[in-house]
Amino acid sequence: MLIEKAQKLQDIVKSLTEEFAKTASERDKRGGTAKEERDLIRHSGLLRLTAPKKYGGYGENWKRVLRITREMAKVDSSVAHLFGYHFLCLASVELYGTPEQVEQFTKETAENNYFWGNAFNPLDTHVTATKGDNGWIINGQKSFCSGAADSDRLLISAQKDDGSGVLIAVIPTNRGGILLGHDWDSFGQRQTDSGSVTFEHVIVHDTEVLDAYEATDSNLFATVRTHIAQSILIHVLLGTAEGAFAAAKDYTKTKTRPWVTSHVDAAINDPYNIYHYGDLFVQLKAADALVHISNEILENTWALKTSITEEQRGECSIAVATAKVQVVQTALDVTSRVFQMMGARATSAQYNFDRYWRNVRTHTLHDPIDYKIRDLGQYTLNNQYPEISAYS
Repeated sequence: MLIEKAQKLQDIVKSLTEEFAKTASERDKRGGTAKEERDLIRHSGLLRLTAPKKYGGYGENWKRVLRITREMAKVDSSVAHLFGYHFLCLASVELYGTPEQVEQFTKETAENNYFWGNAFNPLDTHVTATKGDNGWIINGQKSFCSGAADSDRLLISAQKDDGSGVLIAVIPTNRGGILLGHDWDSFGQRQTDSGSVTFEHVIVHDTEVLDAYEATDSNLFATVRTHIAQSILIHVLLGTAEGAFAAAKDYTKTKTRPWVTSHVDAAINDPYNIYHYGDLFVQLKAADALVHISNEILENTWALKTSITEEQRGECSIAVATAKVQVVQTALDVTSRVFQMMGARATSAQYNFDRYWRNVRTHTLHDPIDYKIRDLGQYTLNNQYPEISAYS
């Protein structure tokens, strides 16, 4: 039964990625919303991947979510980002909400194939929440709201204007007063719809507010959201690098000409090409190994729920940071260096091979790995775990 389920999921993912690959390059050039691709994901049933079987879901774990995210990223890193972040938003309900809210939002998502987006950026504090008679009134603008466009549910955060903290809530994206900016103009990840969202007197009902974590003695489990977010980005980056590597190999085998003084009959026999592909292969395998370790620790950490200790969280932080550093360095090297083996003609706009580097470079600026390397150094020399933050 487990084998049949796994095969079914593999077939669904294979079908989706084959469709995404047909238009990924052209869609990258035009940007905007990947509406057709998002609908394909909706109709595939994958949006209920983590929902319990009693709600019609697959009851899958984080390792499966991350594996599928990585497969999608090999052909379309924007859609992979949206797919992964859907589950980050859903997980936020379990991290911040009540059991009743978890059941409600999980069930309606599974039944309706809802796609989640966010206006949650923790560094953006320009959205305020004012208490009203039957809920809250939200005003202001959030930046970097990945997946907000064409979403069905929106995870939001706002600063309570009485100074009592942050309001976290889940609301329908089509609620009155929500204005999508459609102003995402980065040179990479062009179809993540990571632009701004403006709130103009948006009503949030008390039942939509996720505040269960505020009533506990410790909200340490809620901070595991950071590790999930980082892990999703890690898999988007690694999948993108693997996609670039595969595309470059194919081009080198079929189109690259041997250099005039190489004295070989084909580019695949050039000793320098052989060296560089071998070197990048090792880097990708090293990244894969560290990601495997990180995924196992993340899964175990998630299973601890509210019984998690500071040490267990800290070990998860170290594992995720280690994988992130290796993957970032590898992805930047792979997506840039492949041009050395492919040659000058590979820079033609018709191939759009630069999209792999643009997408990776954009994602690697999400949070500087310099600080992760610093954290790892502190752990190595002084046995200090990273400071708990939105990124560590």
